Amino acid sequence: MSPRGCLSAYSRALKPFSRAISWKPTGRPQQTLISEVSRSGTGLHSGASTTARLLPAMAGEGRYFVSGLSRSRVPAKIDHAVDSPLCTTLCGDGARVRTVEHLLSALEACGVDNCRIEIESGDEVPLLDGSAKGWVEAIEQVGLCAAENSCGHNMDKLAPELHEPMYLRRNDSFVAAFPSSKVQITYGIDFPKVPAIGCQWFSSFLDASIYLKEIASSRTFCIYEEVERMRNAGLIQGGSAENAIVCRLVIRCILNLCEAS
Repeated sequence: MSPRGCLSAYSRALKPFSRAISWKPTGRPQQTLISEVSRSGTGLHSGASTTARLLPAMAGEGRYFVSGLSRSRVPAKIDHAVDSPLCTTLCGDGARVRTVEHLLSALEACGVDNCRIEIESGDEVPLLDGSAKGWVEAIEQVGLCAAENSCGHNMDKLAPELHEPMYLRRNDSFVAAFPSSKVQITYGIDFPKVPAIGCQWFSSFLDASIYLKEIASSRTFCIYEEVERMRNAGLIQGGSAENAIVCRLVIRCILNLCEAS
């Protein structure tokens, strides 16, 4: 499917849910970074050295990427997401940015509402150690301030309010959301053939301190027996033990012995 086709599919899927969500003022100003900060590393799938520069942005601009020879602006919004294997990819105006999930997670958790993200030497966000921790540390290095619009005014931060339960399922994965006065997440994963992962559950009310302590350091993992197949498909060219957890499968063999009569 072409990127345009993928965008249309995402938009159609989101339409029924848009009626279940409204945005309400929080009484707090939108925030941005005090100054520029950058991190360099290897792209997970391209294997190329790349740099992401995080810069302050004006109130109301939101979070967006600047990438490609055209330096096109790609908003970090769900309607710019396209179908891609083993990473989140955003497209817009002929440009694309891959593997954005850890960086965007850190920006949201740390309260960075507006940010210009420039990608240099490629179209992929550097993986760092395979977690969001390095991005949290980069944000904390420069700190936050109230963002101003072009008129020098602050703008109110908006928060989503869910009015009815929502549910999405794809293959054996699903996500469900329910109306609540506080943000609480419950996450489960089950890989019975991979002892290093196994069956795990995590549940907690969510704030910046919980994110930093319990979530930000969670790293990308892969199955050792699948590495060659993925690399032959042009994926994880930059993957290594330094930026991912590599786990082996446990294969149980049952041997039935039959006596000949």
